[in-house]
Amino acid sequence: MSAFDKDDLSGFIGKHLVYTYDNGWNYEIYVKNSQTLDYRIHSGLVGNRWVKGQRAYIVRVGESIYKISWTEPTGTDVSLIANLGDKLFHGTIFFPRWVINNPEKTVCFQNDHIPLMESYREVGPAYPTEVIDEFATITFVRDCGPDDDSVIACAASELPADFPNNLI
Repeated sequence: MSAFDKDDLSGFIGKHLVYTYDNGWNYEIYVKNSQTLDYRIHSGLVGNRWVKGQRAYIVRVGESIYKISWTEPTGTDVSLIANLGDKLFHGTIFFPRWVINNPEKTVCFQNDHIPLMESYREVGPAYPTEVIDEFATITFVRDCGPDDDSVIACAASELPADFPNNLI
């Protein structure tokens, strides 16, 4: 029997996290509610891409450990583990081949281009899939409460130079 309530997501919902993968890629995520997240990519293969209202599976797997998984309209599959106690992330991203071949096609505010992303996905190619499996360090955490559309509201390129320190 678990020493924690696996159905209790209250320690995760509303969290705004910035994290840097060991490969140097910088990401940001906001856990909007129990089924939705917003995210912004600061650097890496698809740096400056951002998404709001991404449906996701969010579960608690430990005292302060959560898992988030989703499939994007691009065909990219993502699974993240956030260990808030140790400020550690682990991400596995399954990129379809078309994203690896042409990452610039996805660098946008995805919500304005979902039919286009789906058409790219359908054309492919999907395989061979590129798997990115990396640890990351959580560099910033704040509580914003649930369903706050202002947390992630622009591309990374539009943020102040001192982000996220400007939020302190």
